[in-house]
Amino acid sequence: MLQCTAVTRAPVSDVLTALVTMDGGPDDPSQALAPTHYLLCELGEHDTRTEHAALLWPAEVPHRPALWFFWTGSGTDRAHRIVTRPWCPAVLRIFATDSVLPCAFFDHHTAPHSWGVSDPLSDLIAGPAGSGDTTDDPNSWDQP
Repeated sequence: MLQCTAVTRAPVSDVLTALVTMDGGPDDPSQALAPTHYLLCELGEHDTRTEHAALLWPAEVPHRPALWFFWTGSGTDRAHRIVTRPWCPAVLRIFATDSVLPCAFFDHHTAPHSWGVSDPLSDLIAGPAGSGDTTDDPNSWDQP
């Protein structure tokens, strides 16, 4: 499933306040916020009833709740909230490599899990992924 394309401008004062007061938050909250102050929904494509979600800060300990920014609507109709939420407990076991990939979303998120969401822009920026395929010319890349 493709990643949701919703973007919103972060309310800087609300985000900085949440980062400062977060247990296990960043040492310098002003450096934790992206310079453009825009947030991209990290979930897979979803309907308009589902809140968009962007991770603000993961906390210093991997299993502690993370700080998330949730929003609905756009422009003057946008409503948002900033809350800590526990991580999704789901894991993807990869038997071939004997590894485990945890879901990078919050608990009780809408389906699918993070490993089922692909960001086509990120894939395009990363370039070709194949052995020996190292060309930087985007015209020679496989097109979707």
